[in-house]
Amino acid sequence: MKYKHTQIGYLMLVVILAVLVLFARVYMMASAELPSVDSGPNFVVTAIMALVLFILSSFGSLQVIVNEKYLRIKFGYGIYRKKFLLDDIVSAEAVKNHWYFGWGIRRWFWPNMWIYNVSGFDAVEIRLKNGKTYRMGTDEPKKLEQAILHSIK
Repeated sequence: MKYKHTQIGYLMLVVILAVLVLFARVYMMASAELPSVDSGPNFVVTAIMALVLFILSSFGSLQVIVNEKYLRIKFGYGIYRKKFLLDDIVSAEAVKNHWYFGWGIRRWFWPNMWIYNVSGFDAVEIRLKNGKTYRMGTDEPKKLEQAILHSIK
């Protein structure tokens, strides 16, 4: 069974917009304070602002794909990707994350698992043959669970 879905992290998009507005304000203030300097605001400050926006925007969405061979996840435009061989997956279950698990890429030691999430608390937990546990956040937990279960049998 093939499955492909992208979940948008609306809170992250609001954070990106807020940071962009803050950086624009800092940039304009720096330009106003240094009118005699031909280069405008410091290149290093501009580069840092661009880097922060690039990193934030790379976590604005989470795409999950299940095909014949792999379960793949991709944050944003693909700066972070991970794939799991379907033959290595033992189980899949729709779960609810606790609020304190947070969003983004998280490593928890109790319970021992990795969490990939951009929004909300719904997720699908997979267990691998090697004993590792992963959770993928989704706004379609039952559909993703069924797609994985159908693909691993």
